[in-house]
Amino acid sequence: MNVVSTVDPRDGRRRATDLTETDESRLEVIVDQASRATRWLAGLGRLGRADLLDAVAASLEARRVDLVAAAEAETGLAHARLDQELTRAAVQFRMFGDVLRDGAYVEAAIDHAADTPLGPGPDVRRMLVPLGPVAVFGASNFPFAFSIAGGDTAAALAAGCPAVLKAHPSHPLTSHASAAAIGSAVRDLGGPEGVIATVYGEQAGRSLVRHPAIRAAALTGSVKAARAIQAAIDERPDPIPLYAELSSVNPIVVLPDAAADRSDQIAEGLFASFTASGGQLCTKPGLAFIPTGRGGDRLVETLREKVATSGGTVLLNERIRDAYESRAAEFERAGARVSARPQVDPGAGFTAAPRLLEVDLPGLTAEIADECFGPLMVVVRYHDVGDLDAALNAVPPSLTGSVHRGPGDEADVVRLLVDVLAARAGRIVFDGYPTGVRVSWAQHHGGPWPSTNAVHTSVGATSIRRFLRPLAWQDAPAWVLPEELRDEYAAIPRRVDGRLTPAAE
Repeated sequence: MNVVSTVDPRDGRRRATDLTETDESRLEVIVDQASRATRWLAGLGRLGRADLLDAVAASLEARRVDLVAAAEAETGLAHARLDQELTRAAVQFRMFGDVLRDGAYVEAAIDHAADTPLGPGPDVRRMLVPLGPVAVFGASNFPFAFSIAGGDTAAALAAGCPAVLKAHPSHPLTSHASAAAIGSAVRDLGGPEGVIATVYGEQAGRSLVRHPAIRAAALTGSVKAARAIQAAIDERPDPIPLYAELSSVNPIVVLPDAAADRSDQIAEGLFASFTASGGQLCTKPGLAFIPTGRGGDRLVETLREKVATSGGTVLLNERIRDAYESRAAEFERAGARVSARPQVDPGAGFTAAPRLLEVDLPGLTAEIADECFGPLMVVVRYHDVGDLDAALNAVPPSLTGSVHRGPGDEADVVRLLVDVLAARAGRIVFDGYPTGVRVSWAQHHGGPWPSTNAVHTSVGATSIRRFLRPLAWQDAPAWVLPEELRDEYAAIPRRVDGRLTPAAE
């Protein structure tokens, strides 16, 4: 079996681990255990699974020091960033505990037997139930919040689905330690093997989604990775859904009065947003539309100064560093001029220099409007807000779109921009920056292709829907129904005979 290695991106040194790539026989055991663990999760019920998720959060926090140290050595991300991300991972598990206790997510509906305009109608009761074991692919840029201990895992377990997790090759030791923390919480509650498991290696990932017991897959990664996983899924005799969060440019529009009113403040925010975590965030703003004129000129000049005096940033791995340099060169060949770039010693690791590129609006091409993963942002200078409609429609759809308004910017202009962005993004940000995705009930983290490949979101309470399916019971005896569908049950909101009935106090 092939040994799994790990690389410290700060110095580029590779070292072997005690982990090995998962072979076909081991994968078969893992998926079989996951299939059998489905019954245990179902037996816990909503409230038992909520307690499990709380226990997972506590287990992750109890191992904070070791987990953050492992991730720092494998990603090069700052300690403070990783510490905050681990907190986010714990918050996600606890939030889904709240979702389970609330119970509305099951969408319980009861239509009692009755006479209808079409004749006698049977008793029909419906709710959402678990799909079964799901495959989760860890993301390189979030070793906790979108990886083994991430929101996909939390949503799957909340739904009652065992999670088989494909570790990202950039952080195998962090993945192993995260899985151990979750597994410890499962065992403390008497859970079996298979509630959570981790596989290693690209071949294991392909074999995982081809396995007939796997009922869905989730990915945060590149379009290329999604196509490879989808190709493996397409080899199945029965299709399963792949929920993928992929490429996003996240345009920001600064209107003229906003630039005139607070150019320095916006420049500060833009710089922090596109360079945070080395620009390796799915919500990083890749395009900033900034007006010509005194306010816009000052904003761009301040941005240039900040970029020119910044240092280098360590990127997650060699592949990302090389792709960043290649894509930046493509932008320049396509007509984007270098506005600012610090002189950085690349050193022995995967260090890269932030870049600020600039192009006038007529020169914005499809090549320049594409995503560049890393600390690069293209400033697009425009003369007339009337030109923004066509320009934004030429930008690939994204997870987010942002608008900065000033006191004199017309409401009709803002409404038009919002209409354009609403058709091409999943979240619209006003007078702010898209990086920093709140974990909450109202949050949505998706958008039209290529930002995601489905209408479902990967962040927020509704992400649990990805791992559920509707099931209806017709004329069923009460004893066979889930408790949420029995007449006397009143602990969750339900729709009974067409009317929404709130939960009993």
